Amino acid sequence: MLYVLAAVGALTIAVLLWRAFGVQTASVSSRRTAPIAPDDDPEFLRGLDKFRKRDEDGLPPNGS
Repeated sequence: MLYVLAAVGALTIAVLLWRAFGVQTASVSSRRTAPIAPDDDPEFLRGLDKFRKRDEDGLPPNGS
């Protein structure tokens, strides 16, 4: 039983040391690189606005 406890303790210390001094993984950036939803995308919203204005002007959807 003593050997099992010693093994668990050694394993715990090894994991803690590895986490503290091991290879650093790339952290997740807090900055968004892409919009999460379409309503957050400025280009998508511009396209909707253009489509809405064309529709109000009575033009066909393709703009001809």
